[in-house]
Amino acid sequence: MKDIFCRIIDGEIPSSKVYEDDDVLAILDISQTTKGHTLVMPKKHYDDFLSTPPETLHKVLDVAQRIGQAEMAILGAQGVNILTNVGPVAGQSVIHFHVHVIPRYLSGDPGFQITMKSQDIAAIDMLSLAESIKNKMEE
Repeated sequence: MKDIFCRIIDGEIPSSKVYEDDDVLAILDISQTTKGHTLVMPKKHYDDFLSTPPETLHKVLDVAQRIGQAEMAILGAQGVNILTNVGPVAGQSVIHFHVHVIPRYLSGDPGFQITMKSQDIAAIDMLSLAESIKNKMEE
């Protein structure tokens, strides 16, 4: 069964298109977290950010950047969040790679918040952890 984004890409479900080319589609999110909240996705299905080929990833991020710039210029946004989630535990609700472009305003978006809380770094061997990640990347 096709996910909702594949159905939108195939024209089975209507959407408010912000951008479209042969490889990428950007639409306004039906659940506007803030005014202008846009979803940018590859037309070819990839499950998530980590499984998307670099060339496609670059195209999607290029479009996301351009949308963020346009939204700051025309909507009066003072900032923008560019984010993606990988896996349900990280908040991915549609298993089709997509990037959220969420304009931020000084007022008018109190319902959206990203909070990062620090862990006790004394309990983490930072040098060992960094070396493990580096070694895995070099495989």
